[in-house]
Amino acid sequence: MAKGQHYTPYQQKIIRRFYEHRGTVLTQRLAELVTEIYLATSEKAAAKLWKSAHDTLLKSGIDPADAEDIVTNRKIQDVAAIVSAMNSTSPPPSAPRSARRADDF
Repeated sequence: MAKGQHYTPYQQKIIRRFYEHRGTVLTQRLAELVTEIYLATSEKAAAKLWKSAHDTLLKSGIDPADAEDIVTNRKIQDVAAIVSAMNSTSPPPSAPRSARRADDF
């Protein structure tokens, strides 16, 4: 991005919503990875999925040492427990579409 670049109000709303929902997206991604790792048919595919899970755990704010331990020891139940904990502490969903103003889009 060039220095001093300005975004339109529409672009600003998109960027703001991206960061508002980042936790939800990471939680969903981790949940999908748990399923994909469980169903992985080859060691090569599982290794790639565990690498992705490690990166996603780090992005979600998990302590790097804990993330490394989980991935090194292939503790899928711990990843599932983290997803469960993230789901239970997630903020309530935003207002239904009918309650939003037209200029929110």
